[in-house]
Amino acid sequence: MTVLVPVLARVTAGRRSVLLGTVVCLLSFAGFWIAQRLAAVSMIDLMVYRAEGRTVLDGLDLYAMRATYAGLPTTYPPFAALLFTPLTLLPVPEMRTLATAGNLLLLVAFTRLSLRLTFRDSVRPGAALWVAAVAVWCEPVWTTLRYGQINLLIGVAVLWDLTRRDGHRLAGLGIGLAAAVKLTPGLFAVMLLVTGLLRFREAGWNPWLRRTATAAGAFLAATLVSAVILPYDSRRFWTDIVFRADRVGRVEGAANQSLRGVFARVLHTTEPSAWWLPVAAVVVVAGLTVAVRAALRGRTAEATVACAATALLISPVSWSHHWVWCVPMVLLLVAHGRTEWAVATGMGFLSYALWRVPHGAVERLELAQNRSQMTLTALYPAMALGLLAYLAAAGRTERTPAPGARAEEPGGTAEPVVYAVAKE
Repeated sequence: MTVLVPVLARVTAGRRSVLLGTVVCLLSFAGFWIAQRLAAVSMIDLMVYRAEGRTVLDGLDLYAMRATYAGLPTTYPPFAALLFTPLTLLPVPEMRTLATAGNLLLLVAFTRLSLRLTFRDSVRPGAALWVAAVAVWCEPVWTTLRYGQINLLIGVAVLWDLTRRDGHRLAGLGIGLAAAVKLTPGLFAVMLLVTGLLRFREAGWNPWLRRTATAAGAFLAATLVSAVILPYDSRRFWTDIVFRADRVGRVEGAANQSLRGVFARVLHTTEPSAWWLPVAAVVVVAGLTVAVRAALRGRTAEATVACAATALLISPVSWSHHWVWCVPMVLLLVAHGRTEWAVATGMGFLSYALWRVPHGAVERLELAQNRSQMTLTALYPAMALGLLAYLAAAGRTERTPAPGARAEEPGGTAEPVVYAVAKE
């Protein structure tokens, strides 16, 4: 009986933590819901998704469609429009309510997977609820729900894959489907492929390659289904629309937190490719190198965060709401013991700094920013570049595994990272 006492105490403490976390999370979400209603959020992107689904059902030209008062076009691959068709079944008010509730649930799932990624199996019960209660107020999450975006769904799909244990048959499916909806997650498949090929020389066919094959199969299957159902739209997307980044929005917009957006604002031009393309090429090579080196050392969390930061940096347009990856970024710094850095990074995403400068679509005010304004609207890329530099340096100072030690496969349970240098 005495042996059971500590076990029962841990179970009771776990239940109390979950209960208290649930209360705090629900209160935070309720306050968030009220704040969004008071702000009269438009959920404009959700309305575009609904229009895409309606266009598919009506058999009209998907990429000629313009939706909402802003005349927004379709920018995703045809497979996304197929997935949006159920949105037409609901009246608009109910659709908005359901989308908001769904995104809040996805945020809890995203934080839970982020904790599992960064802290392995040492996550305390209810921790995801506490993190979600705070994360819901950061600018990327706020804006995701404000527009009715699908960023959290994409993030959950990717993290689900990368936190599966070795041998899981469906690992890779999430990345493949996410890339079929929105191309940027395809960089995770590239990371898996390069890591798997480098491991192939030592171990032959391995979990990294298995996940790559599953991701590629899922992507091709979704794309082929779209081509069968929407042949004209599929042909037009893959031969024309995919190359037209200008359809997405103004490159210089303050909300564009990619390197291309930074260069557009710094150079006061709408066509910064002469500078952006060579810099983006260097960043993608450097970022993938950091990610693959971390993966080869069995550090899936570091590899995932490095790959996410790289994808956001090099994308032609990375709207601020795409940066929901700030959640695992901050948690990784906490897991590394860099509490001050984690707080500073978290405050950066909670600051809404990019909206504190003049901005406007008609006047194109971002093209006339001064240095201080440019600094505020380059905050997310600056933090991502700093994180990549830190992970690169940390990887070099990490102690080499003991001879014969086997590196962790994706989703494994390696011990927390230990560095040869003293933490601050």
